[in-house]
Amino acid sequence: MSQKRAGIIYHPDYLKHDTGLHPERKERLVSIIAHLEETGLMEQLDLIEPRYADPNEIQYIHTPEYIKKVKRYSELEISLDPETILRKDSYSVALLAAGGAITAVDAVLADRAESTFALVRPPGHHAEPDRGMGFCIFNNIAIAARHAQKKGKKRILIVDWDVHHGNGTQDAFYDDPAVLYFSTHQYPHYPGTGWLDEVGTGEGTGYNINVPLPAGTDDTGFIAAFEEILVPAALEFRPDIVLISAGQDAGTDDGLAWMRMSAGGFARLAFIVKSIAKESNVKIAAALEGGYDLELLARSVAAIIEVFMGKEPDMKGPVKPSPQVRARLEQIKKIQSKYWHL
Repeated sequence: MSQKRAGIIYHPDYLKHDTGLHPERKERLVSIIAHLEETGLMEQLDLIEPRYADPNEIQYIHTPEYIKKVKRYSELEISLDPETILRKDSYSVALLAAGGAITAVDAVLADRAESTFALVRPPGHHAEPDRGMGFCIFNNIAIAARHAQKKGKKRILIVDWDVHHGNGTQDAFYDDPAVLYFSTHQYPHYPGTGWLDEVGTGEGTGYNINVPLPAGTDDTGFIAAFEEILVPAALEFRPDIVLISAGQDAGTDDGLAWMRMSAGGFARLAFIVKSIAKESNVKIAAALEGGYDLELLARSVAAIIEVFMGKEPDMKGPVKPSPQVRARLEQIKKIQSKYWHL
């Protein structure tokens, strides 16, 4: 098969994680796939089939006891908590979701695509070593990062633009100087972590960059954070691969948060991250996290994929975040300038 500019990882078995009317439901992927087909994007993409992660690969991040618990609870249809539902097929689908993120990494490392987007569920970035939470069972992006390291990539950049802080991903790499974790998220908000002074520990001090933003932040606030904080830190870090926890729940009227991002705004973020990858001469692998307004989620994912395919987003208008956001960014730069030239 000839190489294409961008690939997506998807399998209809992701719909088997049956959560009913829960916000994290199968219709999220149904809407994305339908939109890609309706717009003609699907036929321009390399559709890559995911594999199941081996339980030993899940152990890159999670304890054997927790993995066994998920399998057992799934068989018994016992939820991990009131918001993290398990049904008969949930364990196998969670293995396929983690495997999808691994497949996204393998595809770019094999030069099958310059960038990939794993359209997986359940999401992952809240999952901690010994517990799932926040709709997440296994931490897909963290497992994929460890997989990339085992494939010889020494420095991993993880960009998390989901509206909720990726507490599980932060925990996984909090003392690891080989992984730079950058997160923009609404604060205060679930899960309560991700304040600006959480910068890492031990040898990992300075390799954790949190950008907690106030409710109501729009495209300009996120773009400014990426341009002024992520770009200089990432280029100084010099990643060997870039991973994205791509949650689109910072979108206007998403339902589970109070931010005001547009589909075009997500395209701008994707373009900035792609520019970092291009400057660093490395590839991008993204994995779906949140996003619960079906129409906005589908349009936002399509806009991101179009950027991966080479389209330049609309860059009209100055980037002037609100005074409240500006003040927060300056606070963060003051803290992070101890570790990076911002």
